[in-house]
Amino acid sequence: MIHFSLENSSIEIGNLEEGSFENLISVIYKEARKIIIVDDNTHDHCLEYLITTFPALEEAEVMLLPAGEENKVMEVCFQVLQALSEYNISRNDLIINLGGGLVTDMGGFIASIFKRGITFVNIPTSLLGMVDASVGGKTGINLGSLKNELGVFKDPKAIYIDSRFLSTLETKELINGYAEIIKHSLIAKKELWEVLITIDPANLLDYQDLTNLLALSVGIKAQVVGDDPFEKGLRKVLNFGHTVGHAIEGFYLDSDEPIAHGHAVALGIIAESYISFKLNSLSERELIEICRYISQLYEPIFLNDEERKEMVELVYHDKKNDKGKIKIILLNGIGASKWDVEVSEELIYDSLGYIKSVYSSN
Repeated sequence: MIHFSLENSSIEIGNLEEGSFENLISVIYKEARKIIIVDDNTHDHCLEYLITTFPALEEAEVMLLPAGEENKVMEVCFQVLQALSEYNISRNDLIINLGGGLVTDMGGFIASIFKRGITFVNIPTSLLGMVDASVGGKTGINLGSLKNELGVFKDPKAIYIDSRFLSTLETKELINGYAEIIKHSLIAKKELWEVLITIDPANLLDYQDLTNLLALSVGIKAQVVGDDPFEKGLRKVLNFGHTVGHAIEGFYLDSDEPIAHGHAVALGIIAESYISFKLNSLSERELIEICRYISQLYEPIFLNDEERKEMVELVYHDKKNDKGKIKIILLNGIGASKWDVEVSEELIYDSLGYIKSVYSSN
C-alpha cells in the first residue's frame, strides 16, 4: 500500500480491501448513513463488488448519475440534492463517489454544497480519475460549453486508488486517462516521460509496475497541490494542455461526436508544446518527440479557419486568464514548466493549426 498525505486528505494506492476503507465505514462512520454516487457505467461494473465486499455498505443509498459529459450540469446536481434532502441525509453522513472524473467532480461538488458541506471520499474507477480528477480537491460542473465553470475547492476525506477497477475500462478510456500521466511527466518529471515513451497504453493493464506508475503520477499532483492548494501559483502548471484542450472539448461538447477530456488534453498538449517552442521555451527536438508520441495514440482533428476562431473565443473563458489576457502554461524543456505566461490569440490560433500539420506530416 502506497500512501500520500495532504493537509486535509489522504491518498491510498493499492488493494482497497487491505487499506483503511473498511475502518472508515465500519468504525469511524459506523453510525453514519452511507450514500454511494455512481454513474451508469460504475453502477453496472463496480457497485456490486463494493457492496458485497464491504458489509457496512449493504444498506447504503445508491444515487445514479447519467453517464456522459453532457450530463455534468446543474440540472442533474439539483436532482441529486433534492433526493439527499428527501432521504433526510445529514451533515454527519458520508458520501462515497465511485466512478471516473464525472462522478468525483459532480459528487464532490454536490457534497460540498449540501447543508454547507458533507464528508465525502473518492474511489476513482477510471485512469483519468485516479491520476487527476479525484485528487486535489477541485470539484466542478459545466456551464454550457464552458468546462468546470462552476465549482469549489473541497478536499475529500480520503481517496482510494485500486487498479483493479481499470479492468472494467475499454482501451480507449485507458488511453484517454493516460494523457494526464503524460502531462504530469512533461511538467515535472523527465524521468517519468522517458518511461512513458516505452509504454503502449493499449497494454497498460499488463504493465508489470502499474501501481508504482500510478504512484509516480499521483505523487506529482499531490506534491503540487500540497504546495499550492488553491491554485494561486504553482498549481497552475497542472493545467498544461488544458487551456487549448478545454476549448477543443467545449467546442465539440454538443456535437454528434464529442471529444473525451483526455483526448482533448492530449491535443492541447501538442498545441501548447508548439507555443512553448515558438516562445523559445522548448527545443524543436523536444517538440517533435512530444508530438510524435502523442500523435501515435490520439486521433487527429482537422479544423477550418472559422472553427479555430471559435475555439480562440472559448479560450478567453479559461479560469487562468487575467484582465482579459490569455495566460497559459509553458514547458521549460521536458520535465519543467512555468505558469502565467501571456500569449496572443494569434498564437493560440496558430497552435490549433499546428495540430493539423502534426498529423498531416505522419
